[in-house]
Amino acid sequence: MAIPDHARTNFDTLLRAAADFNLALMECLDAATREPRYVLCAVGRTNGEYVFTPFGHLADGNPYDAYLPPNPDDSTGFIVSATT
Repeated sequence: MAIPDHARTNFDTLLRAAADFNLALMECLDAATREPRYVLCAVGRTNGEYVFTPFGHLADGNPYDAYLPPNPDDSTGFIVSATT
């Protein structure tokens, strides 16, 4: 599966922010559930003020349980356990 251009652009921005030590981990509330989320943000400065750009939140619990990885034998599929 091809990763979309916007995701690659955001990842490149995140890498630049990390290289420049301009990352922050912020506690925020999920807009839909109001649950706390720990959000990875790039930090910028504009006119002496800080600007935080959110890129995503850290997975709750075990991240291996939260995601299905791509299947190396099938470029259009994902690895799904037998129990799913």
